[in-house]
Amino acid sequence: MKKSSDNVKNEILKLKREKNAVVLAHYYQIPEIQEIADYIGDSLGLSQNAQSTNADLIVFCGVHFMAETAKILNPEKKVLIPDLSAGCSLADSCSPNKFKEFIKNYPGYMVISYINCTAEIKAMSDIICTSSNAIKIVGSLSKEQNIVFVPDKNLGGYINKLTGRNMVLWNGTCEVHDIIQVEQIIRMKKENPDAMLIAHPECQAVILELADYIGSTTGLLKYSINSKAKRFIVATETGILYQMRKSSPEKEFLVVPTDKNCSCNDCTYMKMNTLEKLLNCMRYESPEIKLSTTLIEKAKKPILRMLEISK
Repeated sequence: MKKSSDNVKNEILKLKREKNAVVLAHYYQIPEIQEIADYIGDSLGLSQNAQSTNADLIVFCGVHFMAETAKILNPEKKVLIPDLSAGCSLADSCSPNKFKEFIKNYPGYMVISYINCTAEIKAMSDIICTSSNAIKIVGSLSKEQNIVFVPDKNLGGYINKLTGRNMVLWNGTCEVHDIIQVEQIIRMKKENPDAMLIAHPECQAVILELADYIGSTTGLLKYSINSKAKRFIVATETGILYQMRKSSPEKEFLVVPTDKNCSCNDCTYMKMNTLEKLLNCMRYESPEIKLSTTLIEKAKKPILRMLEISK
């Protein structure tokens, strides 16, 4: 079985060279994909790398909205995703038609959209943010500026608390983070009093209140590396644990289970991408992300504004 896996990896590496392709992967991807990727990161880092790549072919191992972002930033290049059905519960929670009606109620408000949304929502936005730069993005605007924040209400609420803003929040959540139960957190903290609780801001506010550190996926990784603590309770998707354990093999990382019978908290969409799908994607250059020129032009402006502020 291992030999077969090695053969798949070797073929992927061969195709990368032949096609001048770059493989971008999110931290939530399976370890085998993380190992073969040219760049691994969170949404901000992936966007920055997609913008700066010299590759002719971009292969995005993540979910659909991430690959869309890469296409928006590189309209002249072919952007592929191993599994076209790798979606996002948070992006799905905000349909373009419903949001278009929603923002009619808030004339004069600036729309800040979390990058975890569709290209259509980005096209209706003034500026995009990620969990890495959300505070900086909001802080760059006048205190008098009214804001609609979409689609994650947990992240939006966290930003409101830190900045003293009163942004209008769309009622959307990430099912992976929102499903984490405070009862499980409390139980784990009692059983592991020496462990630091680190949490992603997409978690519910009651969980963030208990956290020792709150940060983006990259923020959580960096904190685990730099902290003197030896044990961590990690409240986010399990994919990041691969890099945490790789970077700090002497430390222990505990997953917050979704229920009493489960020791995992996986995003089923993120885990749809496999090495075999990646190989076939590169071999046949399909599935391909396709967006209209008009949509790309509209969605690109708020993304570029984010990237400019994030420099």
